[in-house]
Amino acid sequence: MNVAVGVSDRLVVRTTAVSAPEDLVARLPHSEALAWVRHGEGLVGWGEAARLVLPGGEDRFVRAREWLASVLGTATVEDPLGVPGSGPVAFGSFSFDAKAGESVLIVPRVVLGHRDGRSWYTTIGEHSESLALLRRPVAPSGIRWSDGEVDAPHHMRAVAAAVERIRAGHLSKVVLAQDLLATADAPIDTRVLLRRLADRFPSCYTFACAGLVGATPELLVRRMGGEVESLVLAGTIARDSADESLATTLFASAKDREEHSYAADMVRDALAPLCHELTMPDEPELLRLSNVIHLATPVRGRLAEERSVLDVVAALHPTPAVGGTPTDSALDLIRELETMERGRYAGPVGWIDARGDGEWGIALRCAQIEGARARLYAGGGIVAGSDPAAELAEAQSKFRAMRYAIDG
Repeated sequence: MNVAVGVSDRLVVRTTAVSAPEDLVARLPHSEALAWVRHGEGLVGWGEAARLVLPGGEDRFVRAREWLASVLGTATVEDPLGVPGSGPVAFGSFSFDAKAGESVLIVPRVVLGHRDGRSWYTTIGEHSESLALLRRPVAPSGIRWSDGEVDAPHHMRAVAAAVERIRAGHLSKVVLAQDLLATADAPIDTRVLLRRLADRFPSCYTFACAGLVGATPELLVRRMGGEVESLVLAGTIARDSADESLATTLFASAKDREEHSYAADMVRDALAPLCHELTMPDEPELLRLSNVIHLATPVRGRLAEERSVLDVVAALHPTPAVGGTPTDSALDLIRELETMERGRYAGPVGWIDARGDGEWGIALRCAQIEGARARLYAGGGIVAGSDPAAELAEAQSKFRAMRYAIDG
């Protein structure tokens, strides 16, 4: 059943324009952080005016939208800015698998936002949390690393088994992941991880929601008014000093181009019924991050009718970039071969405001923080031409972002 907290009274929300904050992440007063930041712009929040915890279910996005409508739609709002992200906002993180894991939505008591030269400060209630720094960030220490539920040999066996199924014609692609554990001497302060990720990966979306922290390069959907955007990423190569030769290799790779085409085609097919205009390039682009290079396809459209960003998220998740194709066959094989619960890893993460605007990414390059322990996740797409050793190397390269965030 749904678990909702802190919604017995109608919310009273006030947004005011403020001077541009020098650093959104630096304004977070304590470790219970909510964040969505890219190139210094976005939203950070803290405190909880309302929280919804949803069990599994194919209708979890619909239930979330309905709950938000009841909470945000009845709020008393003073918002002279009226821009995406002003007024009441909910941060959210959904489970990857409809059959397993919980999803969480949090309406913070305080939000600080900055976008397109405008900055704002939103509070809920008369006694909102202070903007002052309550606890100074302390970097994790004494980090001890250990295998998770899916270690390297397990992951390679799973990849080999998946390749056999694909070559036998059972499916075209599946995404398999593994995990890694880190244990510190004291509870891990998520602000330290956000700081390191935002500085090292400014072009990614650095996020935090209910202990899930990461920096994802993948924009599942942005909805601003009637406009929607998505960025499809699939096909990856680790980056080193021989950058251009590696980029050429990736762009020419039949295996990676095949993997990418499945994801791009699915996003196009999912958005087409919702839009009366939809554009995407014929060939992917190259997206260079500090540790990897991805094949990327931007998709843009105009919605045919009024829809919340969560309606679009529901139509898109899970994409072949994190599940596979056909979707149902891939999900069944993930449950069989991975033998771990992904939780909210590879699920949608982002924010939504009372107008239905918002930005949602896919929770990649991330870790679930619980006290002094962090569980990291990484994976890759498996097609007929995949090699288990190469897939293991790709997953290990994707761990590097969060390993850096924790170890420094």
